[in-house]
Amino acid sequence: MTTSVSAEPARSPGVAELLRLSDEFTFALYPAESCYLLDISELERPGVTVFVGRNEDGTALGMAALVQKSDGSAELKRMFVHADARGRGLAGSLLGAVEAEAVRGGVATLQLETGPLQHAAIALYERRGYARIPNFGDYVGDPHSVCYAKAL
Repeated sequence: MTTSVSAEPARSPGVAELLRLSDEFTFALYPAESCYLLDISELERPGVTVFVGRNEDGTALGMAALVQKSDGSAELKRMFVHADARGRGLAGSLLGAVEAEAVRGGVATLQLETGPLQHAAIALYERRGYARIPNFGDYVGDPHSVCYAKAL
């Protein structure tokens, strides 16, 4: 399966369905108060870049968002790959696109939060050079959150 990843508006075809599936996946694993999911309107804010992975026929198979912060850092949000497309390298391609955009934007550190039950995601982040850090921001004190960072 050939896929491509590009920055797209948050309301591009297929993105709402990926967000719905991501919500469903996350809420099945963690209590609602531990789900820090940006909605589509938050993904449209200035400083947010949404990346979408699509197959040859244009079907949206995965997504990730870069949220730039005023302190020179940024956060990876809404990383999700459709179950039918997992294990084919799309998550790595999405992560690479986010990191490249962060570098272009002068971001020094990319942070992220995930859940302790998301073993495949954690393995990807660690393979790509992310180190576990203390929980930051809204995630402080949440036992269902694990945070990572990478200097770019």
